[in-house]
Amino acid sequence: MPIGLTPNDIGPNDIGPNGCGRRQFLLTSGAIMSATLLPAAIRAATTMSTEPHWAHYPEAIVIDSCGQPGRVNLGATPTPLDAGELADMRNSGVTALNFTVGSVGSYSNDYEETIKNIAYWDAQIATYPDVMMKVVLGAQLDEARRSKRLGIIYGFQDTTMYGENLDRFDIFHNFGIRIVQLTYNRRNLMGDGCLEPGNAGLSKLGHDMIAKMNERGVLVDLSHCGQRTTHEGIEASKKPVAVTHSGCTAIADMPRNKRDEELRLLADRGGVIGIYVMPYLRSEGQVMAEDVIRHIEHAIKVCGEDHVGIGTDGTISAVEITPEFKKMFADEVAERQKRGISAPGERADSYTFAPDLNTPLRYERIASMLSQRGHSDARIGNILGGNFARLFREVIV
Repeated sequence: MPIGLTPNDIGPNDIGPNGCGRRQFLLTSGAIMSATLLPAAIRAATTMSTEPHWAHYPEAIVIDSCGQPGRVNLGATPTPLDAGELADMRNSGVTALNFTVGSVGSYSNDYEETIKNIAYWDAQIATYPDVMMKVVLGAQLDEARRSKRLGIIYGFQDTTMYGENLDRFDIFHNFGIRIVQLTYNRRNLMGDGCLEPGNAGLSKLGHDMIAKMNERGVLVDLSHCGQRTTHEGIEASKKPVAVTHSGCTAIADMPRNKRDEELRLLADRGGVIGIYVMPYLRSEGQVMAEDVIRHIEHAIKVCGEDHVGIGTDGTISAVEITPEFKKMFADEVAERQKRGISAPGERADSYTFAPDLNTPLRYERIASMLSQRGHSDARIGNILGGNFARLFREVIV
């Protein structure tokens, strides 16, 4: 049993047949709702009724520094949001999330496909203005919280859509892009990703990109970046930067995680790391909530409590692992491995969500576990979203 949990803390709808959930790798993804015969909205309410309680959760600002609304869609056609997904967004308690609206790992058609994807999600937000709002300024987080809508901050996890220069920067800025990750796993024109053995660091274009982002109020994200790219990116930026979704190498020595050296430098410059819920939190075996807590606590030890948050790299809605999903996901992992963008630890059975965090209220569950382990309410509030809210308000202006 994970630390901080009892059998009563795990509800019958929280765990799928294989005991875990899964991140989607494509643009328009989200999460699969629990496959029961109940209507979607009732399913969401039933699942949430079994969750542990943290007394201060209703008033907390909760930010997923890398998350997604919507349903998993491994095909080419996006699926509009349904009633169950909308109910999860309303009830999850999440104030805002950084949502990836660009493709990764390829230059082919990235510009055109990214434009289409932004247009699609603009339309979805416009269709449900009582549930979602587009956030382009850090100050708008207060409005999202007051109105109890999910703030959507558009972000990229690669820079391939910019092409060979920065002529397109203003186009994407005008579309609302406010968080940009410099590289994905491989090398691109900005620098080296975490899977590049050369570890060459930032390019001249990468330095120019950071300067442009600082000037226009766009947050630099160094997730997926190589060690030198991460270090040089923190030093090159005149404003604090983020690692929106990663883990700690000291606990699990995996390419997707960050060394203490980079974490200290990040914190010294005012940045924040978001701990993800991914298979890379441990070198082998099933990731559980206790692994997330372990990485959070190590990051606090290294960075201090004002520089740690959560970026699940997942979806708000719970994920159920069906035979159909397993088949589609295995095919997707195989395709990513073929393209050379799959990180070590990414397997056909490496579904993202820990089974005991596979719930729309995973943030409250994490808060409850931290509270049981003696962390103060103020610290828990900072980790749930206060630290990223401070960073967004400082940089996204």
